[in-house]
Amino acid sequence: MVERSQKEVWKLTPWLVLVLLLGNFILMAFSAKDITSGQRLIRVWGLTVADFVQSPVATVSSGMTNYFRSIANLRTAQDENTQLKQQVEELQLELKAKEGLTAENERLKNLLDLKDQSKYKVLTARIIGRDPSIWFDSAVINQGSLNGVKLNMPVVANGGLVGRVTAVSPLTAQIDLLTRDKSGLGAVIGQVGVSNALGVVMGTSKSGLLEMKYVPGTTDVQVGQAVFTTGQDGIYPSGLKVGDIFDAKSYGSSQPYQILIKPAASLDSIQEVGVLLYEPPPTVPFDQKVSTPTKEKKK
Repeated sequence: MVERSQKEVWKLTPWLVLVLLLGNFILMAFSAKDITSGQRLIRVWGLTVADFVQSPVATVSSGMTNYFRSIANLRTAQDENTQLKQQVEELQLELKAKEGLTAENERLKNLLDLKDQSKYKVLTARIIGRDPSIWFDSAVINQGSLNGVKLNMPVVANGGLVGRVTAVSPLTAQIDLLTRDKSGLGAVIGQVGVSNALGVVMGTSKSGLLEMKYVPGTTDVQVGQAVFTTGQDGIYPSGLKVGDIFDAKSYGSSQPYQILIKPAASLDSIQEVGVLLYEPPPTVPFDQKVSTPTKEKKK
């Protein structure tokens, strides 16, 4: 044991007193209680110091958490927005598909009605190609000679005449529309066999309208009247509807009408047609040989 001198003891005395006072203060603070709440003051002071330190840390931590949470929510919202857009596009495509099927069913229904009402056999065909040239109004169908299609067979759609077959292959055929400028057919305004307003309908290849020529100016022609085939051209059967009169100009009884006809079938938007498996009756050739009576020889 090391013995200290009195001088060294006096030097340590202030420090000992300070330690004793600090310990006494700590004991007093530990045992002291708040008058209102009854809690120990040292605990209140500890909570105050802890709150002073934790508040900035909690604020920063909360801000960072909210920031990353907002980023996560934004990504989630973007993903949901993308999914919703995809669903909307799918629904729009489905709606358009249903509308297309409805329109196609309606067109096929009209063709089936034509089959039932027509006295000729009707072959349903689909348009698979259109001539892009403005000079030729023609189309290609997906039925050919293997299905019974032949040259000059009439083609109809929606109850109206479309044109005729002008070229045939085993699987496809080409049809010339009525609007082609080289087309022509015998027609009558009004009922076949009753009306005398006969003429020739020709294509114009300009405005989607047809022109009817050689109708006498003495006949009564009105806008809206129906025009039908007469069957006198040797290609089309009689009674097929060509269209309705769109415009009619008279230049007096001595001159023929200038008539424009709107086709009964929508030639610019047809997708399905019906080929009439019709062949005109054979024409009897005109015998130009004239037999002259022979004179009997006198005996």
